[in-house]
Amino acid sequence: MATADAVTTGALLVMVVIALVLLIQYLKLQNILQIILDCKTATRWAKIWEMENKELRSALRAEKEHVEQLRRKLELLQALIPVH
Repeated sequence: MATADAVTTGALLVMVVIALVLLIQYLKLQNILQIILDCKTATRWAKIWEMENKELRSALRAEKEHVEQLRRKLELLQALIPVH
């Protein structure tokens, strides 16, 4: 009977060790999943900021062109005004 009890106890200990290993693996996977989700969120924000920056650069380029156009008009108007 003692041998059967020892085998049963040994098997129970092995199952507990396996359960602990599975728990540790589960916790590691949860951590990895959280890292993946954080990366996904960061990537989404990076894409949003990239699009905003692209739009802002385009608007700035348009404003610079407008300023240059106004400067040319000012030069033309100044050329038409007689200097005394």
